[in-house]
Amino acid sequence: MSHKITYAAIDKQVESNSMTDTILDISIKNKIPHLHECGGNGVCTTCRVRVLEGIQNLSPKTQYENVSCHARKWDPSIRLACQARPKGDVKIQRLIWSSGEVNSLQKELVPTGLAEERPIAILFCDLRNFTNLSSRNLNFDIAYMLNKFYTALGEPILMNNGIIYQYVGDEIIGVFGTTGGTAQKNCEDAIRAALGMQYALDFLNRSDLKDMDIKLKSGIGINFGNAFIGHLGHPTHKQFSVIGDPVNVASRIQNETKATQTDILISDTVYENINQETVVVGQNFLNKLAGKDDPLHLYELIGFNNMDLQLELQSSMNVMLADEDEFARIFYDKVFKAAPFVRNLFKTNMADQGRLLTHMLGGIVYSLSRPEHLTRGLAKLGQSHVQYGVKEEYYPVVKQSMIETIDEVLGENRTEQTMNAWNAALDFVIDTMKANAKPRPQPMHA
Repeated sequence: MSHKITYAAIDKQVESNSMTDTILDISIKNKIPHLHECGGNGVCTTCRVRVLEGIQNLSPKTQYENVSCHARKWDPSIRLACQARPKGDVKIQRLIWSSGEVNSLQKELVPTGLAEERPIAILFCDLRNFTNLSSRNLNFDIAYMLNKFYTALGEPILMNNGIIYQYVGDEIIGVFGTTGGTAQKNCEDAIRAALGMQYALDFLNRSDLKDMDIKLKSGIGINFGNAFIGHLGHPTHKQFSVIGDPVNVASRIQNETKATQTDILISDTVYENINQETVVVGQNFLNKLAGKDDPLHLYELIGFNNMDLQLELQSSMNVMLADEDEFARIFYDKVFKAAPFVRNLFKTNMADQGRLLTHMLGGIVYSLSRPEHLTRGLAKLGQSHVQYGVKEEYYPVVKQSMIETIDEVLGENRTEQTMNAWNAALDFVIDTMKANAKPRPQPMHA
């Protein structure tokens, strides 16, 4: 007996004859993009849906769901798509649409009405030359450019498991490690985000702002320490808050970039918590900061000592997928030209297939900062491709076509390091998928 699954926001309805498939399984089989960063293991909660109709036609909540519901204070209409199995008709709405939204889920695990002390890295980024730009343009144009700035410089925060905490005028603040993570990871995520912001601003100057006769620059300060995090405020209006001396110090470190004429400064607490052999530092300073009795050691951050795979992938992704439909068209044209017999695997609309491809690529780049989710997600991807009929010998064609597509789409923005990073990343993705595409060994019986 079949039952219908209706996806409200995209006005699409599919049928399923299975009584064991989860909502996520049904989405995957019908090539509907559905975030599941952890591979459908009930850990990341990115596959969550709101059940609009037919909640009684879903299997009872699993232990994973009950834990998530309690910790994140969900209302009863929210279910994990990877755990809920339809037994009849249901109408759902996916709640997480993009990888950039995943970071905000960290706020659900932050205390409400009180604050807890947690070790975090804090990044303050201030836009230079913006006052001059503001005086020469209309308010509408200023708002447009600020949105461009916030988007371009906010993405590196999100790609590195950070939360965009606040916008203050032409300043953007990122927080890393609100729900855990080692001191080293949180600091290195913040550093990677800062360097990614520089890449993004440089591209913005060369693209959207190239005809405006101005070159924007930024100053970035990063600090690490114990701050208080919680949802604070009036009982009817609580908001995510980060308070404490480490936050104030991070702001003042950013101010020191003006006095020292540097682009990025990190505190000694950041420098002490990273693998110092992986980064290049320039000048170091012993500066007295406002409100502090003792001078603070500051280090000028230049970059990574060797190629950082995550930074290279992150910095190229938004350029690479600026036109997602065109990227997918070029890729599949190359695949079908190199291996015409593969065309038979694609029974659905190629536009839908293309969106599934770019959705997957973006998800992989974002989840590099959450490796515990990435490997599970790739395992699920490998298993689902077996169901599609993908054979091991197809993978070299896919990889070569993808490399050629990336090279073509990036054009003048490609570098040797970028192409090396994508080559290494695709090897990792394919190897992980292939390892999980093989039949599982059957248990031996006595």
